[in-house]
Amino acid sequence: MESTINCRENGSLFDVSHMCGLSLKGKDCVSFLEKLVVADVAGLAPGTGSLTVFTNEKGGAIDDSVITKVTDDHIYLVVNAGCRDKDLAHIEEHMKAFKAKGGDVSWHIYDERSLLALQGPLAGSTLQYLTKEDLSKLYFGEFRIIDINGAKCFLTRTGYTGEDGFEISVPSENAVDLAKAILEKSEGKVRLTGLGARDSLRLEAGLCLYGNDMEQHITPVEAGLTWAIGKRRRAEGGFLGAEVILKQIADGPAIRRVGLFSSGPPARSHSEIQNENGENIGEVTSGGFSPCLKKNIGMGYVKSGLHKPGTKLKIVIRGKTYEGSVTKMPFVATKYYKPT
Repeated sequence: MESTINCRENGSLFDVSHMCGLSLKGKDCVSFLEKLVVADVAGLAPGTGSLTVFTNEKGGAIDDSVITKVTDDHIYLVVNAGCRDKDLAHIEEHMKAFKAKGGDVSWHIYDERSLLALQGPLAGSTLQYLTKEDLSKLYFGEFRIIDINGAKCFLTRTGYTGEDGFEISVPSENAVDLAKAILEKSEGKVRLTGLGARDSLRLEAGLCLYGNDMEQHITPVEAGLTWAIGKRRRAEGGFLGAEVILKQIADGPAIRRVGLFSSGPPARSHSEIQNENGENIGEVTSGGFSPCLKKNIGMGYVKSGLHKPGTKLKIVIRGKTYEGSVTKMPFVATKYYKPT
């Protein structure tokens, strides 16, 4: 609890090196990636990025990923640790077929790099001590390759907490020194923080956790990520599962991801959600106590039509039924650093 609140009030430093960073390069890397994800990669300006979703032939989510267009022939992306083997096999399979048809694309997996996430209101001022780059001109979703504390780093203004912050890909031999420098420059206000607090932070921010809130049978539309499907992609398709996804955009999905308040104990994944008549209408996918709101919150999927904020429902936890309701997300307002 204390770590979660400190991140929102001051800052946190997370070691997220278990995640997998990789680059795609070549004159056809953009068109290749657009076959696998829903984002308008071609429409991204160099040095900018977006959350996207890798989809399968049925429109389900293989993984979510933050992608960045470094240049027109260089894409940098980070995929989830638990999906690494699956994602890399998926990319490799499609890359072989793409290259066999004459496509120009190659890849590099950054096993030689570590990944640090610096999050919270002090993130910008703390990191500024360690680089000559003017970070006040680097906005949410933007990317630079710059020197930080004497090391060549890939810096993205993004994160998984809802706060302002950065993800820093740093050569592994420089990672410990960089972490120590960040903590020192913050004068103890930024603290090393574990993945338990990170999960509370992302839940308060209404962000999906792959394996809980998104899986291979859940589409981006059902997950509330229609905004991540570029306008051009909606018109043209061309990605795996496009027919299913575009039909859901036009007609509406059968289920929708929602935020939940619960009057009972924390609702865990797979807890049943019922309507007021006791009929099953869905299930919880993530839940826990919110240190900032001092109440139990969650996310889950319910039948369309019962997804509107304020809808009363019941949540079954360990055989007992508790009152609950649908609520808007994020639970805690996000504070991304954007142009005013």
